[in-house]
Amino acid sequence: MKLLLVVILALSVAILIHSDAFAQKSTYFDTVKFTQYLDENTALEEVRKGNLDMYYERISPDRLENLKSREGLKVFDSAGGSYSILVNPAESDKFNPFSIKSIRFALNYLVDRKLIVNELMGGYGAPMISYYGPSDPEYLTIIKQLESFNFRYDPLLAEELISNALKEKGAIKQNDKWEFNHNPIEVTIFIRSDDPIRKSIGEILASELEKIGFKVKKDFGDLNKAFVIVYGSNPSEMKWNLYTEGWARSAFVKYDSVGLAQMYAPWFSNMPGFNDPTYWNYKNDTLDINTQKIYSGDFKSEEERSDLIKESIADGISESVRIFLASKIDQYVTNEKMSGAVNDLGAGVSSRFTPINSRNNEGELDIGVKEIYQGAWNPVMGLSDKYSRQIWGIISDPITFKHPYTGETFPIRANWNVETAGPDGKLNVSEDAIIWNPLKQKWEKIPPGTQATSKVRFDFKFSNWHNGQKMDMNDILHSLYFAIEWGTQTDENDKTFDTEFTPIASQSIQTIIGVEPIDDNTIDVYVNYWHFDDNEIADWASLWSSVPWEITAAMEQAVIDGKVSFSRSGATSKNVNWLSLILPNDARIIQGYLDEFKGKGYIPESLKNFETNYEYYDVRYTSSSDWIKKNNHAVISNGPFYLKEYSPEARTITVKAFEDDTYPFKVGYWSNFEKTEFPNIIDVELPDNIQKGNDLEIKMETSHTNQILYFLIGGNGEIVLSESIPVEKNTTSIKISREITDKLNAGANDLKIFAISDSVLKPDYYSTSFLTVENKTSLPQISQLDINFDKNNAVEIIWLIVPLVIIIIIIIYARKRKSSKR
Repeated sequence: MKLLLVVILALSVAILIHSDAFAQKSTYFDTVKFTQYLDENTALEEVRKGNLDMYYERISPDRLENLKSREGLKVFDSAGGSYSILVNPAESDKFNPFSIKSIRFALNYLVDRKLIVNELMGGYGAPMISYYGPSDPEYLTIIKQLESFNFRYDPLLAEELISNALKEKGAIKQNDKWEFNHNPIEVTIFIRSDDPIRKSIGEILASELEKIGFKVKKDFGDLNKAFVIVYGSNPSEMKWNLYTEGWARSAFVKYDSVGLAQMYAPWFSNMPGFNDPTYWNYKNDTLDINTQKIYSGDFKSEEERSDLIKESIADGISESVRIFLASKIDQYVTNEKMSGAVNDLGAGVSSRFTPINSRNNEGELDIGVKEIYQGAWNPVMGLSDKYSRQIWGIISDPITFKHPYTGETFPIRANWNVETAGPDGKLNVSEDAIIWNPLKQKWEKIPPGTQATSKVRFDFKFSNWHNGQKMDMNDILHSLYFAIEWGTQTDENDKTFDTEFTPIASQSIQTIIGVEPIDDNTIDVYVNYWHFDDNEIADWASLWSSVPWEITAAMEQAVIDGKVSFSRSGATSKNVNWLSLILPNDARIIQGYLDEFKGKGYIPESLKNFETNYEYYDVRYTSSSDWIKKNNHAVISNGPFYLKEYSPEARTITVKAFEDDTYPFKVGYWSNFEKTEFPNIIDVELPDNIQKGNDLEIKMETSHTNQILYFLIGGNGEIVLSESIPVEKNTTSIKISREITDKLNAGANDLKIFAISDSVLKPDYYSTSFLTVENKTSLPQISQLDINFDKNNAVEIIWLIVPLVIIIIIIIYARKRKSSKR
């Protein structure tokens, strides 16, 4: 449920380590300054010299390939995000070939994923065909589904599939160019020019499509332009057909409930059309139903959840509206004098723990970033790009987060107790529980006899907001009001409706049965939600707010009055600004409403039942208004740093340490996250050639590994054998019987190995191809009498043999290059 409240981002927690030397401090640095560096070469040299302490963007592998190039640096390998192609499937007056499912699907054979990884990414990544890559906890659940697709780079097959589909629609090919109704079939690719890898992917894809016979138009731009052309336009206008997307992870998640919905399902407002009712919208009821079940916990066992994931993955890949290409292994750098960086498995070194826990005995931490501002800063449907999230993550504390190495949910700003009768039973709901009624615009008591699946009691760790006012239960209740009010569309004229937020929030509020405030810091939350992990129930039921309730109320009124929009698509369709609290103009709009509320003695309907003393409201309005007047922005939150200044001219954002006695986490609290031991595959001994029908032993050397999971995959994509082997020492062997090798097809086959640790959820990954040959027990006997040697033909025979030998050498060399450790 927390995604639907005004909290968008999450943080993490560890065992408290108290430092008497910094009793009143929460961070080692007094100031953190983020500065834009578009050029990675410049940023790298600045980090090396010590002018920057770290750079929050991947460094190309060729820049760090030897010891000399790493002088003055600490280098961190981090699980990065991924690359994908977003495909526009809209039907339009202009013929769109990608409205045809089989043509979208054919793109999977037109992209060379291995080339992207090995050449464009320098081997720092792995091919992927779904949202989940080899480093994701869910990957091992779906590997059999993924292998069944048997995707490979095959442009001839892609052209065959595309040509057949176009001919069925009446298109014709003349002079090697496709036409429809006597017009060339034109494809527009929006290519991210600010990312060299995505730029190359776009160029390669454009070339492949031109070879097939399409007229290709290349449109280059950055994320800001993509927000307008791709995410902000009606798909049927055909301003784009394909877009080179990139994704970053802000957290490592063991039980992902959101990802498949975000990447494949229309209801989550992230597929073409983005649920704007004035646009053409991609529809898929099956994906909606299955991903909503995953999201809302509508399953009765871990096995049923796994089945839903498998079905959704298969449907998402088959639909090919979003096609995944490769997962990234990013290399981040810090200056050699830095210590305390936390290499989160989701966010990498750019996790929010790094600025809080880092130290170098100086007062200011200087961080280089690729972009300083893109999108919008608002906690409802803004903060959607990684650049803003990296900064917001140290400004705002959430109630829960995921452990950086196990992905498990644990508390930050609350303690909790979970009671559940799920999946089949029910608990009685307290007769004092209440719920917001959006039709009657008031809080109502729950009817007697109401039951719920689970109950969670939260004991909050409140502190002061950055403006000096104390967080309280009104902030919590107002956040629940907001989720229900904006998650319910009462009629077509409902002004508390957002095209992106409402469809997401509606899924959550259907499970909320009621809440009962117990005291100033404690609340019981009743939900119809179950999970086999109690902490996931608490995560779903969590109520929290990342900004004071009066800021949310002012934002709400500004949106209702049509001055701004919470979401990108809403801003585009209404021709207003996408609300951004960091911008002075938008901040002044918020300040104006706060002053108006104060002048009118306004008390929100959502709080009338809980606080009647107007002096409380007056102080709240005044404090936030004064903050905006003083700081020229409306970013007020509750984290260890507060926003001091955004300078568009200097391309910098500066945050200052929030030194307040009420803040619950003191310096050093996160230090247990500094170091961890990852599973590692050091060496794999695999013969170049494997004979069918012979026993096979594969020797391995590993470290920090508890078990090995491997998959032996035939040339047709079928998994011939999969097995888990415990690892007691650093060396182990995979033993495969002759009965199994006899099942392998002659030719190329694949081996995938995962090294798994009990303490770190991310496995190490090794993949290679090998050649299987027929087992010849005896050579054919040839009589010497049948051999005639002709000196005149000797030279001709040599010229036949030499090229064959060269070809064999090239094949062996190429095969060795294909084997790479991921």
